[in-house]
Amino acid sequence: MPVQYPFSAVVGSDDMTLALALTAIDPFIGGVLIRGEKGTAKTTTVRGLAEILPPVAVYEEDRFSVDPDDPDEISPDGPFGPDTTVVTRPARLVELPTGAGDDRVTGTLHLNKALREGVVEFEPGLLARAHRGLLYVDEINLLPDHLVDLLLDAAATGRLSVERDGLSVEHAARFVLIGTMNPEEGELRPQLLDRFGLTVEVAAPRDPTTRAEVVRRRLAFDADPAGFAERWEAEQDALRERLAAARGLVDTVVLDDDTLTTIAEICAAFDVDGLRADLVTARAAAAHAAWQGRSHITRDDVRAAARLALPHRRRRNPFDEPGLDEERLDELLGPDDPGPDGPGPDGPGGGADADDQDTTNAGDGTQSAPPSGDMPGRNERNGSNEPEESPSSEQSASSAGTSVAAAGRPGRAPLLVVRGTGEGQSGRRSRARTPQGAVIGPRRDGNAQGRLHLVGTITAAAPHQRLRGGLTDGRGLIVTPGDLRRAETLGRESNLVLLCVDASGSMAARRRMAQVKTAVLSLLLDAYRRRDKVALVTFRRHTAEVTLPPTNSVDVASRRLADLPAGGRTPLAEGLECSAELLRREALRDPTRRPLLVVVTDGRATSGPDPLGRAHTMARHLAATGVYSAVVDCETGRFRMGLAARLADHLHAEHIPLGEVTADGLTDVVRSVTAPRREVA
Repeated sequence: MPVQYPFSAVVGSDDMTLALALTAIDPFIGGVLIRGEKGTAKTTTVRGLAEILPPVAVYEEDRFSVDPDDPDEISPDGPFGPDTTVVTRPARLVELPTGAGDDRVTGTLHLNKALREGVVEFEPGLLARAHRGLLYVDEINLLPDHLVDLLLDAAATGRLSVERDGLSVEHAARFVLIGTMNPEEGELRPQLLDRFGLTVEVAAPRDPTTRAEVVRRRLAFDADPAGFAERWEAEQDALRERLAAARGLVDTVVLDDDTLTTIAEICAAFDVDGLRADLVTARAAAAHAAWQGRSHITRDDVRAAARLALPHRRRRNPFDEPGLDEERLDELLGPDDPGPDGPGPDGPGGGADADDQDTTNAGDGTQSAPPSGDMPGRNERNGSNEPEESPSSEQSASSAGTSVAAAGRPGRAPLLVVRGTGEGQSGRRSRARTPQGAVIGPRRDGNAQGRLHLVGTITAAAPHQRLRGGLTDGRGLIVTPGDLRRAETLGRESNLVLLCVDASGSMAARRRMAQVKTAVLSLLLDAYRRRDKVALVTFRRHTAEVTLPPTNSVDVASRRLADLPAGGRTPLAEGLECSAELLRREALRDPTRRPLLVVVTDGRATSGPDPLGRAHTMARHLAATGVYSAVVDCETGRFRMGLAARLADHLHAEHIPLGEVTADGLTDVVRSVTAPRREVA
């Protein structure tokens, strides 16, 4: 095995190392979600944790790692008698790739034995290997939904049932789930987010001394991994002993009524959903006390637990910034209580900062990420997460002939359903044949590309065994390439919704842009839930630009939309041309994702030579590409020129007369155009 970077040598990631240590002490805390920018040693730290975990006792011939001391755990490889050999092995760190199939995760029929020996035997999957260990998912926000569902079931019950290919197997699957993600690449499903006991926001340290020390240690490790690990072996041994002692002590930590009441008051004050926050905070506080070698809980234990257990539970929708007001937390906790073990958070047995330095051996000026409650974009004036207009910026924008409209709070967008069966990327939107999903039967494929349909393959090969000499004289089943069958899976695909919006000064652009922004945020919220992509092209003055590239990250989208200006002339042709170019690039990048173009305009064109003629020419070019589109007519007033209707004719698009573009109206347009036009595809 390759040498892992020592956990004790990690610098500048205090909250992350503390959270991992607490969940290793008490696995019932529920795991850790680590959110942060790339290059912050998330994966390195998680892999290092496995090196300091205490070993586990297992039966020698048991592939499912049941606990010999727990009579309630029954292994499919059992039963095991009192004379069965018990051995110890290191705790496992099992990595779950985001592209893994569900049979690889849950287990399936042992292919070699089935084909060569005719024996039906279950081959355990990754969840069985992770039992009593760590299950690590890098970029967990990119995990397909069907795998998320499997993790949710296992995390909720601690068991896994497999019913497929004539097999019926149930086994224990209790593991510490650790996930890492970059929020800019998309958000996590709320159901899975709630299953994580603790969450940590990590960022690269800003202190130059700390950054230099990180680089120094990493260069030393890369130059001589074995020698570097040997130099840190004493610190690793100390952490192993401390972790083992904390595991033995945690069950003796007293959670008295006053502590439970304080935790309940904090959770209620921060308005978290459900009671899981109270349970996790209580367990984390007890684990923190055990980590400090105490059997009673102090104020600092509760504070450290709340900082890790509550931030992600305060989110009401993906546009809310995760975070916790630590000043408010200190008010709820009351004054410092020195207790019998020390003078306070700066003394021995103190608070989270002292704990973190002790955990990471980073007492030489480490610096953790800034408190997530102080993240930019938080509207402290009204306590919400909605963007707030800046009077100074509004005034300066108005003086330049532009204005900045603020979006309202997004609502629930109607579901965009493409009727029929597509071939797009896996998502939660439209019915499609996808690489993952429910198996609906075998499909003949001589190259066996994709997931193998084992029963279909055996069924196809069985009638030819007499001629091939199979299943006789000890020979197994003989399979030829022509017998191979691929599993036909039916799932859901995601789509790309491109909004091409007139941001010029005609027709009260400020009010319209506010409503369009709200509609885009509503679509993004729905895209977050359905795994769609949404893009925004705006045109004003003399040019058009991609204001929002295709994305499913609502964090990035909300920041881009907040300061979108409006005003100036109307370059309609440039807007359509920019949209066509974006769709062309996306078709090359992802040809199976079907787009829908929604043009929000009054049909006017006032920029450049022959502006209207160029716009109609560009519209005919777009229509020739076959893109499905709609024109939302924003023209208002008693006398109308009907330019948007003419544009819709050139686009071969649906024309939607709409006096004012509202969030509800725009999303209704997307739904009405999608269903009938896609049905004939």
